[in-house]
Amino acid sequence: MIVINGTPHEIAITDPRRSLLDHLRTDAGLHGPKKGCDQGGCGACTVLLDGRRVLACLTLAAQADGRTVTTVEGVGRDGDLDPLQEAFINHDGFQCGYCTPGQVCSAIGMADEVARGVPSRVSPEIGAASFDLSPDEIRERMSGNLCRCGAYNGIVAAIEETYVGGPR
Repeated sequence: MIVINGTPHEIAITDPRRSLLDHLRTDAGLHGPKKGCDQGGCGACTVLLDGRRVLACLTLAAQADGRTVTTVEGVGRDGDLDPLQEAFINHDGFQCGYCTPGQVCSAIGMADEVARGVPSRVSPEIGAASFDLSPDEIRERMSGNLCRCGAYNGIVAAIEETYVGGPR
């Protein structure tokens, strides 16, 4: 049993090699997570597994058994967009939209990592109690999510608006 976006789903593991991405798209009928490279290089399939970002194409469906998965479809509540989703719209953080679901889930996971004090390669102090979420810090932490259209400036501005209080 997997809880996907708040709804329990039975998981029938007929092939232990089946990816979480294939389960979400085929069995659960969720098309937010995209199959981009299917090798973990683009981030289009990023979802939250127990609140932490994972690449669904590299995560086995069996690994999600008994856990909670959040896709972009589960980010907003009661038909309303999440503030991050609204910021993506306001800052043109997408063009074709293919990578946007993964970008949104990754940004939410990134904010959780910052709140937990997880440093990045560009964090000034590894043992700091908190981090300044600068544009460079955002870019580094989001570097696993590619945008073929090049909407990176809008993506960073949307994340800054949501988690920092506005673009710098």
